[in-house]
Amino acid sequence: MSAYTSMAHLKFLLQEVHKVNDLFAFEKFSHLNWEQAWMMVESAKMLADRDMAPYFKAMDEAPAKYDGKGGVTTHPQLKRIIQQAAEQGWIGGAAKFEHGGLQLPMMIYNAGQHIFQAANNGCQGYFSLSAGAAALITSFGSDQQIKAFVPNIYEGRWQATMALTEPQAGSSLTDITTSASPANDGIYKIKGQKIFISGGQHDACDNFIHLTLARIDGAPPGVKGISLFIIPKFWPEKDGTLTPNDAVCAGDFQKMGQRGYSTTHLAFGDHEGCRGWLLGEPHKGLSYMFQMMNEARIGVGQTAASVAMAAYQASLQYAQERPQGRLASEKDPLKAPTLIINHPDVQRMLLTQKAITEGALSLAMECNRLYDLAHCTSGDEQHRSWLLLEILTPIVKTYSSEQGSRSASLAVQTLGGYGFTTDFPVQQHYRDLKIMSIYEGTTGIQSLDLLGRKVTMEKGKALQELLTEIGQATHQAGTYEPLKRYSKNLQREADRINEVVAHLGKFAAAGEIDRYLSDASVFMEQLSYVVIGWQWLKQATLAYTQLQSARFTDQSREFYEGKVHTMKFFFRYELPHAEACAKTLLDPEFLTNLKTSKALI
Repeated sequence: MSAYTSMAHLKFLLQEVHKVNDLFAFEKFSHLNWEQAWMMVESAKMLADRDMAPYFKAMDEAPAKYDGKGGVTTHPQLKRIIQQAAEQGWIGGAAKFEHGGLQLPMMIYNAGQHIFQAANNGCQGYFSLSAGAAALITSFGSDQQIKAFVPNIYEGRWQATMALTEPQAGSSLTDITTSASPANDGIYKIKGQKIFISGGQHDACDNFIHLTLARIDGAPPGVKGISLFIIPKFWPEKDGTLTPNDAVCAGDFQKMGQRGYSTTHLAFGDHEGCRGWLLGEPHKGLSYMFQMMNEARIGVGQTAASVAMAAYQASLQYAQERPQGRLASEKDPLKAPTLIINHPDVQRMLLTQKAITEGALSLAMECNRLYDLAHCTSGDEQHRSWLLLEILTPIVKTYSSEQGSRSASLAVQTLGGYGFTTDFPVQQHYRDLKIMSIYEGTTGIQSLDLLGRKVTMEKGKALQELLTEIGQATHQAGTYEPLKRYSKNLQREADRINEVVAHLGKFAAAGEIDRYLSDASVFMEQLSYVVIGWQWLKQATLAYTQLQSARFTDQSREFYEGKVHTMKFFFRYELPHAEACAKTLLDPEFLTNLKTSKALI
């Protein structure tokens, strides 16, 4: 079994870059210290090595499949994986003590999830979905609802899902038609269909709790009329018995990747017998669901970074073992072939993967840290953490999924013909990764969210907080002579963000909203490169200070040298793309509007 992640890099991010130790000073996390937290992360690695990674290929070859009887058959190992994850606290670990959780910082909880995602991303999705749905119930549900559902979810016996998408609506939640008719005591009769429901109804769990968006009869049109319901497959009665609830799996979608992860079509109320329990207040369903959706977007971004990391580790190992060809400078055909890692273009591909995957994982940990701060601080610090988390969420989701897919493609390329075969895992990583740019809102939707909502929120305050953070990092790096040129480069690109926003803002001010948002994906790309550059400059600054002090208690000299070198690589090969995006955005000629659609015919 090849390596699928770097525990050294993960430890570096937690301990040195994002300083998880600082969190243990807060009352919420004071029951922990670094040694205990890292021991939990190491236990996650042992669990993944034993129960997850060995079944990565097998779950792809024997995919989740509809049984024709209202259920989905999965790999036999899945049940054990879910049970073991639950027993070790990796479903409810981030929950409060009062709800049966371990009250872990999200940084530690998601460090464990990263390991699972890299080891076997399909099976990890099952319990991360359950965790997110249970958190939604504890946030907005009644004591009765929490007691009825949450313990069973955290114990891994019941699976929880989020049911948003409908056949006719896709990502346009405004157009959902699933209906809810009042019955009594907060119970409604539900009728409708949902598609692409991850983890919906399979043979590894006993019951399924679908958090479902629907419209109560007479509700206002648009998103303001959407409510959220708890719809179990089997209804828990007051006496503890379970009765069927007319919530049926009508099929499972077969996919190019994540084949071991069930993706179902659900039908509610075909026989007029589906009951749903209103969660929270009527017509506030979408605002409630955004808690889970935002957490899921960070999770999808982290998963993409993790899968790309696994592909990188596999291609790195192959390059260190595979002899082929000779360097261009070697003229003797009788000399033994060199390892392919010695070829400059292979080094370029490997360093590109390292720059993308380790940079993206650092951004995911940045988001986890901000989530923790937003939930254990107050006042200005809490608000500032929330603003930064809001603007970084679409970026971590988009950069990691889009560039992670590119990184996995380079992993395939590194292996050459072998990379295209099922003998090696990189082709599976490549297939699995593609869905990450679609999950929880496509790249286009994330880009509209970034430029249309996050950049403009509170009169641009979130963006300015982000640019201030980047400015602090460039200032610190600039105090070290070898890092000055990189500090200046990143600050120049950060300043260019303001120039682009000011330029686009003229169209928004003139009411030309479609024009303002037309190149939102290009802006997303520009800002993403700057943000990842920020993450790399922070890593390199810490590494440089360690090299100067010659303190190598946690990592080796070679490790820190590698961080500085990869930062330099990113700034040479990747960061220049930000300037190219700015050039496109500032171009006075506008080519992507409805008037030019005939050019596409």
